[in-house]
Amino acid sequence: MPVLNLKKREIECKVVYYGPGRCGKTTNLEYTFKTFKKQIAGDMVSINTEGDRTLFFDFLPMELGKIKGCDIRVQLYTVPGQVKYSSTRKLVLKGVDGVVFVADSLKVRREKNMLSLKDLQMNLKEYGMSVFKIPLVLQYNKRDLADEGLPIMSIEQMERDLNRQLKAPSFPCSAVTGEGVGKTLTECLKLTLISLQRQFKWVQ
Repeated sequence: MPVLNLKKREIECKVVYYGPGRCGKTTNLEYTFKTFKKQIAGDMVSINTEGDRTLFFDFLPMELGKIKGCDIRVQLYTVPGQVKYSSTRKLVLKGVDGVVFVADSLKVRREKNMLSLKDLQMNLKEYGMSVFKIPLVLQYNKRDLADEGLPIMSIEQMERDLNRQLKAPSFPCSAVTGEGVGKTLTECLKLTLISLQRQFKWVQ
């Protein structure tokens, strides 16, 4: 749920990176933080849990423009992917405006991707939201591992597994090298902006 700050003339929205444990959500945010340093307000906050992390920071992407004269301030979050942090994941999703679902391209993570997507769907439903209606982008991460001889799934396989019904925009990616990171976030911000414009038609 976006927050309107009339005093600052800002609309604050929240984008969450969701996905199974160790799929590259943290790496996405770290790359974004490093690359768009000038547009970031304050530091990246990291809450460490055993073997996983929740990260967040404020992001003011100037190229998004304004809505009714208001700047758009984006809060980027990751969720801990491990199964045992279910309540934390749900909490981080509260008030979410856009989601980047990061899927792991490794063949051995196929089932974990599908379970995590189902988990996202259930958690959104509990907040009265639909995975089919929220601004959503899929990212197929770790494509670079094929160069190291590791068995990864084809894009076609991942589309069948995760995107057959959703029909969301999707991007191949390597969060380590940064390939596809910017495209994924830009698309999610674009969809989120369209959604915000609908919600703030009444702002003078």
